[in-house]
Amino acid sequence: MNDDELLRYSRHILLEEWGIDGQARVGASRALIVGAGGLGSPVALYLAAAGVGHITLIDDDHVDLTNLQRQIAHSTARIGAPKVDSAAAAMTALNPTIAIETYVARADDAWLDRLVAQADAVIDCSDSFATRQAVNKACVAHRKPLVAGAAIRFDGQLSVYDSRDAESPCYACVFPPSSEFEETRCAVLGAFAPAVGTIGTLQAGEALKLMAGVGPTLTGRLLMFDARRTTFDTMRLVRDPQCAVCGERTAGVDSQAGTRHR
Repeated sequence: MNDDELLRYSRHILLEEWGIDGQARVGASRALIVGAGGLGSPVALYLAAAGVGHITLIDDDHVDLTNLQRQIAHSTARIGAPKVDSAAAAMTALNPTIAIETYVARADDAWLDRLVAQADAVIDCSDSFATRQAVNKACVAHRKPLVAGAAIRFDGQLSVYDSRDAESPCYACVFPPSSEFEETRCAVLGAFAPAVGTIGTLQAGEALKLMAGVGPTLTGRLLMFDARRTTFDTMRLVRDPQCAVCGERTAGVDSQAGTRHR
């Protein structure tokens, strides 16, 4: 680590739990961000600022005027540009020392099989239930930790699903692929920008802790945020032995914790 890097990352290095070793691990890590919108924007910016050595972004969408209320990696000047390229421009302006790889594509099974295999941490910032299931399936197959978040209206949630941990459920344990799920879109129901930013920022924090080796993470817990009341609630999660994706595991959501939140 050279003098410029020591200075750039000094406020993380000063953290007792982080230090030079933690920063070195972050610098040697590869992160995959699925989705470069409201959640992906703070994730991309914080991971770039923190010096994650290689960041891959995949999203098939383009910047629209309606995005700018909450998707802070984009700008008016970049309306019409692919979101991944717009986000990469913002990340490079913030930290030109890292490697950024972009794909203007939908994150389907073929893309995910290749990109997830290369990643040390996967951050799901998509807004599609089908995409979330596909990302989870790839993470389980390649034993990669997944930081999954969602936000709509004034509500948000996130968790870490780490298939390397024998006790961790996968996303499908909590939200089965076969369950009926009503897609909700910002264009229809709206989204409170700081709520989206809060979840994205927390996702970035969980991803950085995974890469730096600083814990504990949200593995085995579902964090729910209510921006109306500014409250956080946590639900304990356990594995589902009948899970269609990870299988041979122990029960979906602790019956004492309450109902699932979607």
